[in-house]
Amino acid sequence: MKPYQQISINECGEPLVPIPPEHFAFEMPHPYQKLGAPYHNSKADSPYYLRQGVVDSLIAAQTELQKNHQNWKILIFDAYRPVEVQQFMVDYTFNQIALAQGCEFPVSEDKRQVIIEHVYQFWAVPSLDRATPPPHSTGAALDITLADQNHLPIDMGSPIDEISERSYPDYFANSNYPQEQQYNHYRQILKNVMINAGFQQHPNEWWHFCLGDQMWAWLTNQNNSVNQFVARYGRY
Repeated sequence: MKPYQQISINECGEPLVPIPPEHFAFEMPHPYQKLGAPYHNSKADSPYYLRQGVVDSLIAAQTELQKNHQNWKILIFDAYRPVEVQQFMVDYTFNQIALAQGCEFPVSEDKRQVIIEHVYQFWAVPSLDRATPPPHSTGAALDITLADQNHLPIDMGSPIDEISERSYPDYFANSNYPQEQQYNHYRQILKNVMINAGFQQHPNEWWHFCLGDQMWAWLTNQNNSVNQFVARYGRY
């Protein structure tokens, strides 16, 4: 169990609503749908849904972004993810790593354990326990980047979902190379507008932000002397 999963959930019952397309850019076609992820059994007809309060805060972040970067947009890579899709992507990532390492299938138990631990450094366990939902399955977490005035994704130094240290938000913070300093600058722009809108950033993923789920409450409590925050969004 990860530390944030010990946070209590007091579900508020807020609805899952579509992310308004007029405010944001979207990764189209959706990358997991292209792989065959099973969204057809979902409570939403696409991944681009979030809880109403999260959408409201995301619009606030977009508004702040455009104060200094008038034609930029937050690009939505992924948002709501049913547990079935979480399981699909965990399995897919496991197989990709196993193939890259030249493993024979079925993968031996000792190698399987090493690979799955590596996978779970970046992917949440697809738990069906309502006390420990995957963050994206709450409708309160999303994966995002920035799109420039030409509607093109800005290079942040590593792609979303890359399983490496380059995914850490501050990986380029102390670099002396101008290009890597630029990556860090862009990451900070994204982080600042999201944090100012009430979100928290995943410690290991520059692209993952959340508001109101267990991870959000846990991260918020780290910055307060009294652990008073609980999650208001559980599995949807």
